[in-house]
Amino acid sequence: MKESKRHIGLLMLLAAFLMLTGCHYPEPDYSGWDLTQEQRDSMEFRATHHYGVNYNFKVLADSLPLRQMLRSDSLWIYRDDVLVVADYARMTSPNSTDAIWIKVARDQETMGWILEDRLLDNVVPVDPVSRFIHWFSSQRTLFFLIIGGAFVLLYLYRRKRIRISRSVRSPHIDSIYPALLCCSIVLSATLYAGMQRFVPDTWVHYYFNPTLNPFGLPLCLSLFVVSVWAMLLIALALVDDLFHQADFSTGFFYLLGLGTLCMFLYLLVTWTVYYYVGYLFVSVFLYAAIRYLARYFRPAYMCGHCGTRLWRKGICPHCGYDNK
Repeated sequence: MKESKRHIGLLMLLAAFLMLTGCHYPEPDYSGWDLTQEQRDSMEFRATHHYGVNYNFKVLADSLPLRQMLRSDSLWIYRDDVLVVADYARMTSPNSTDAIWIKVARDQETMGWILEDRLLDNVVPVDPVSRFIHWFSSQRTLFFLIIGGAFVLLYLYRRKRIRISRSVRSPHIDSIYPALLCCSIVLSATLYAGMQRFVPDTWVHYYFNPTLNPFGLPLCLSLFVVSVWAMLLIALALVDDLFHQADFSTGFFYLLGLGTLCMFLYLLVTWTVYYYVGYLFVSVFLYAAIRYLARYFRPAYMCGHCGTRLWRKGICPHCGYDNK
């Protein structure tokens, strides 16, 4: 028994090592390439900054000034303008610190230079996946508050309605998909937070160069994309299964509650994994979820009146029939 436990521990350590070593994009090697110095600098800039010449951005700020090297005045670009990176330069300021300037152009007449940090703080890549990542990262807390607030209000309304009308009974939802959805969200949040904590450059590179194809990516990113696809497929199956068991109002209320729980789990994992305590929570959650799923597939009792799956004899939570 001790020998088998030691082998399991070694396998877990090996898996963790492979995860950590497989989470980096391979460093490009240009030693055997016949390149000019300008081409080499351009490719190295793209490898370290994750974007380069001809990369497109969309402006998020209300307005941004662009400096022109031969003029004292500035050009202005505005929200929703699409910019293309035309050039870059590294300049040394009077306090001996290097500053990277990016030349961007909106059209032939509107082009100029702007500090890289200021540019990246006020633009987003034009790729839809990058734009969704940016939107969700900045609005996730507000999204959680809106869903949670709607769920609380609807819960109070339904509770008052049930109190007034004793004949109203909430149907029992018998489905495996809510547990699977929570597991996929917890795994996705763990992978996302782990990349942010240990290999942030990998996530930054994916943000600037996103893909929904899990093949050809570093291991952790590949697992993350697979978990996102699994989340979407499970959510579709959940909606289909839910509305076959309940009416629209009950199904909508159930989805609001589940959405609130999922957003809470996502925020909790992403906030706590950074301080390592989240890994303990994830382990406990997955252990409890696996036990629940194993219990779900075990033979269970069936209600003699409506056929709902029951874990034990007694009152059916779906129809109220007493299964003695």
